[in-house]
Amino acid sequence: MRKEFLTRAECNALRGVAIIGIFMHNFCHWLPGIIHENEYLYHEQNVVALRGVMQSPDWNLPMHLLSFFGHYGVPLFLFLSAYGLVMKYEPITGPSLWSGWADFLWRHFRKLFRMMIIGFALFIVVDAITPGRHRYELLDVVAQLGMFNNFLPNPDKVIWPGPYWFFGLMMQLYIIYRLLLYRRHWGWTVGLMVVCMVVQMVCGPESDELNRLRYNFVGGMLPFGYGLLVARMPMQMPRGYNWLFGLVSLYFIYSLSFSFFWWFFVPLFVCSAGFCLIRVTPRWLLQPLTWMGNVSAALFVVHPAVRKVFYPISRHDGLYTGLLLYVVAAIVLAWVVSMIIKETKKPSQ
Repeated sequence: MRKEFLTRAECNALRGVAIIGIFMHNFCHWLPGIIHENEYLYHEQNVVALRGVMQSPDWNLPMHLLSFFGHYGVPLFLFLSAYGLVMKYEPITGPSLWSGWADFLWRHFRKLFRMMIIGFALFIVVDAITPGRHRYELLDVVAQLGMFNNFLPNPDKVIWPGPYWFFGLMMQLYIIYRLLLYRRHWGWTVGLMVVCMVVQMVCGPESDELNRLRYNFVGGMLPFGYGLLVARMPMQMPRGYNWLFGLVSLYFIYSLSFSFFWWFFVPLFVCSAGFCLIRVTPRWLLQPLTWMGNVSAALFVVHPAVRKVFYPISRHDGLYTGLLLYVVAAIVLAWVVSMIIKETKKPSQ
């Protein structure tokens, strides 16, 4: 088997970091007066606003930072997913490229569907009984259940709840991995990463074309491919170098966000900052992050429904009041859901 670059505990802790960023971002960026992120498109006014709050910080600075940078938990998940695929499916010997691909894809579709349907069912019930109900079209629902809604026009309008675009993205990347990159020479992975980057760079910073690309595998190929490469060609660094490269990566995450061209490379440094710093994280902090990683799937699927309930509190009665209630409710509900999922997976007595 391949040599581990990251231990199982480190991977789970990194998932914990990723889900904290995602579920906090998905609350904060809705709040009035909080700066918005550059996730699918590059808006110059957003980086200008970021520079302004960094130069004149206020009590809402943590929310500004979570709103602007929290979505980079998605590249961390893509990196970890690719890393896990290599460690699980690419031993020294294994099936050929075209052997068992249909079973692989069906198995992973079912895994994503089981996770998605629980949260989707919860959300549509909460959405139906709270103000501001979303108006679904038949195709929107079918596309969500089939996890191909990323291909629909105006995906940021029809995918509801918004974070569920991730399921379609992951299914695309599973297909790309198994049919194109599985046990291939590293040049295939690098080549596809370069092609996907170039295709995005020739688009306008606020164009519909870029928006559509970044909702699909083209936008996620860089961190996903990086995870494949790290798993296949692991490097070991002394502890001090992990601190150094982690802090340098954090610097580049911030500084490269101010340029449209370099913004495309930020996910690489998000991943490197993540795995460098998690390897030097003290045990007292690693343990709670690992626990968060263990419930990350459940937290991802339930947090949109919880957000719908507690967002009005932050909007009308205090930003941090609603945020705190949202965090407590989302984590507890995710823990309950994760326990239910574990029980359903146990063999019958």
